[in-house]
Amino acid sequence: MAEMPLQTTLAALSDRLRTLHKQTAETPLFNPVFQMSLDLSRQLENGETSIADLASLVEELEAKSLEARADRLRYLVEPETTGNRIDKLAGATGDFAAFRTFWEQPHLHAVFTAHPTFLLSPDQSAAVAASVTTGAAIAPGGTGERPEITLRYEHGRAMAAIANAQDARDTIVAQALGNAQSAWPDRWQDIAPMPFRFASWVGYDMDGRTDIKWYTSIAFRLAEKAQRLDRYAASLAAIDSAHPLLATLRASHARTAASADEFSGDLTDPAALSAAANRLTAGGDDKLLSLAPIIARLEDDARSADPTKAVALRTLCAAMRADGLGMGWIHFRVNAKQLHNAIRQRLGDAQDIDLGSRGAIAALRELLAKVDPVTANFASLAVESSTAVRQFLVMTQILKHIDADAPIRMLVAECEQPATVLSALYFARLFGIESKVDVSPLFETETALEHGGRFLDQLLAEDDYRAYARLRGRVAIQTGFSDAGRFVGQIPASLAIERLQGRLAEAMAANGLTDVAALIFDTHGEGMGRGAHPSSFRDRLEWPLSAWAQRRFVRAGVRLEPEASFQGGDGYLFFATPELALATLSQIVANSPAHTDPDVPTDLFYRRTDLSLDFYRAIKEHQRDHLESRTYSRAVTAFGLGLLNQTGSRKARRQSDLAADRDMSLRQIRAIPHNAILQQLGYPVNIIAGVGSAAEGNYEDIAALLNESPRGQQIMRLVRASNALASIKTVAAFGELFNSAYWASRPYRGTEDHLATACEALAEYLIADDRNGVFRRLASRLRVDALKLHRLFDLVPDNDPHPEREGVRRIIGVLQAVRLALLQHIFLKAVSVPAFSRANDISRHDVLEMVFSLRIDDALAQLRRAYPTSFPRKTDFAVDEPGDYPRGAGEGYAAIREQFIDPIDDAYALCLRISTAIANEFGAHG
Repeated sequence: MAEMPLQTTLAALSDRLRTLHKQTAETPLFNPVFQMSLDLSRQLENGETSIADLASLVEELEAKSLEARADRLRYLVEPETTGNRIDKLAGATGDFAAFRTFWEQPHLHAVFTAHPTFLLSPDQSAAVAASVTTGAAIAPGGTGERPEITLRYEHGRAMAAIANAQDARDTIVAQALGNAQSAWPDRWQDIAPMPFRFASWVGYDMDGRTDIKWYTSIAFRLAEKAQRLDRYAASLAAIDSAHPLLATLRASHARTAASADEFSGDLTDPAALSAAANRLTAGGDDKLLSLAPIIARLEDDARSADPTKAVALRTLCAAMRADGLGMGWIHFRVNAKQLHNAIRQRLGDAQDIDLGSRGAIAALRELLAKVDPVTANFASLAVESSTAVRQFLVMTQILKHIDADAPIRMLVAECEQPATVLSALYFARLFGIESKVDVSPLFETETALEHGGRFLDQLLAEDDYRAYARLRGRVAIQTGFSDAGRFVGQIPASLAIERLQGRLAEAMAANGLTDVAALIFDTHGEGMGRGAHPSSFRDRLEWPLSAWAQRRFVRAGVRLEPEASFQGGDGYLFFATPELALATLSQIVANSPAHTDPDVPTDLFYRRTDLSLDFYRAIKEHQRDHLESRTYSRAVTAFGLGLLNQTGSRKARRQSDLAADRDMSLRQIRAIPHNAILQQLGYPVNIIAGVGSAAEGNYEDIAALLNESPRGQQIMRLVRASNALASIKTVAAFGELFNSAYWASRPYRGTEDHLATACEALAEYLIADDRNGVFRRLASRLRVDALKLHRLFDLVPDNDPHPEREGVRRIIGVLQAVRLALLQHIFLKAVSVPAFSRANDISRHDVLEMVFSLRIDDALAQLRRAYPTSFPRKTDFAVDEPGDYPRGAGEGYAAIREQFIDPIDDAYALCLRISTAIANEFGAHG
């Protein structure tokens, strides 16, 4: 009697997976995920199940995954308690000076970056946001079109998120001022609230990309100014529709918008650039470069206004102080190498000097002492070839002609030498913008984190730098979880970063810089693979800037200005609606470093460094062993980037030819895609791996440390949350796709004779493929480490249980099994395509290599070229001479398209939708 087909519903497949999991007790090597993929594959290949059936299932799973994302976001920001939270925080109780201090310094600088994490379509993002605030279920099928992700699209999404953040900040400020007005009617207007600053680097980040023209950055800054002026005018009109300053704001808005349009065009023609530049730089009453006089006028108005109007005017002034003539501050970013290339041209005979040497520092001191500021114009920009110098020129023109007040950040990636910062300082001084530019070195490579303490000691000992820091009122640094989390591991990265932050507090105190602030920009992300803790909003804020690090600054007497990134579509979800933005900002205020208690006893994690340092080093060594292992590198790059959707305008990998794919280095894949691939393969190695092995031989002492330490508990919450979504069996299942013996055995009993030829071809082709062995070896290594981790788990109680996790794991298992079945379908179809002759140096063998590396779009392009369905017909030609060859309509290769090429295309499209769903279950892309 034939076995009943497996129903392709979530309920049926979940039950089947539960049953299959029980078999692992009898056969430890049994793989439930791959077995279910085989069940589905058999049904798909014999016609019992269709791609359309699986598409319906994927729609259901997509909706579930979006609900999972909404549930996670709701859990973090708790929108239902926003009002109570703000009431408590904004209450005007106790001391006026304390209240004023609490609201006059930023609880956070929130930076809206455009890392490639625009995973969801606008419709999906809107559905998640609506579900968070209403609790409504998300209906299957409402995915909407995923737009092409261009730089302009990213910028538009960033500005929309910032607009919601601005409105939410106004709500909080108005409530705080209203309460202060009631409590201190004679003094409340002395308060100048500044609870948040917002910023963005979208359109200004030149690190790793050459597709942004200098005038593109000018155009974006002008567009931001126009948008903000329009929003200021709307706010003022709502307060007083006849206010005389409305005309000033609206006239400047019109002029700015016209210039933004001009600079957004192609300005490679000197005449076009000259015309646009001359209109921007010309004077006139409508050229607004500073909000200072407007703020002063509005504050004067507030002193004589009725209470409600006074609060509204002061709230508008607070927004103007925070944002300036733009949607927020802006961050330019260059690479240290770009600065080095630029400064060497200024060093004369010393241009070949090692920039890490004392001689280089001496040469730069001399340069800084002799610098003679120069003027520049837009023609200077047009002829400048150096990327780094061009960025300083763009900043100069922005400060001269767009916004004279708002400072600009200059982030320097891969900055490992103090000379690099001094080089940036030289160019800022050369162009006369030293007082408006914050040069911020980025520490995220292993070298930078390891030697960062000495770097800071040397830099802060320089007289020129100390004078500059006092001029700016801050020392600015950036710490990143991008390359750090990839090449060091997330947990070692976080611990190394907090030590570096502690060293900054020491260096500032040692060099007499306690009179300036420490601005620390932590570029963490939205997924647990990139430095964002998933357990609570407090953990999210403390993971990149720990309570220990915060206390170091308080105890050193240094004011801390924390800054964190909200990146791409995932991060912008926190600000997708005004309600979500308000909930998010209120959570930040409730958990910000402003609440740091310097008198808390030192965490045991930092007292028992004999244990914690060994623990850290052991995890780091384990992570390094993975990264240096050919096995790990080959597994992560086995499918290239074929498991991922395109989620950003910047290329996710550097280009390589077909032959290089097999030897692709991890350094060819950027950090976010690397983390995303780990999630897609089923195991976040860069979080979990090494924690169990690091405790081996000392389980009881390590467990006691982690139990008694708040930081240790925080580490374990991250590991548990990540491990709850992980599946080593899934990692092993991917290897079975390349198992020659599997394909040779599949039709062995005569159950799938119709696949015999294709299976035989796959078996023969994959004999020499290394990926089956690679995934098996990686799974074995992960399993050994996981056994040790579970011994540690047994000794460290889980104080944050999540009973729904088993259901989530099963949903992920179903998603993986369906995708594996689709990949088998793609492989079978690919080897069944009739042979074609070599063309354009591409052979059938090359096309199969593309398919097995999931370069499906490339493979399909070659197949469509080999088997065209559109070609010239005799009837297209009006010739007089008769001729009856060829006979028939000549339908070409339509059948081949229908039987092989289109099914591959359809199956791969479903695979990418499954990738989105898996990323949603993990919490983010990256």
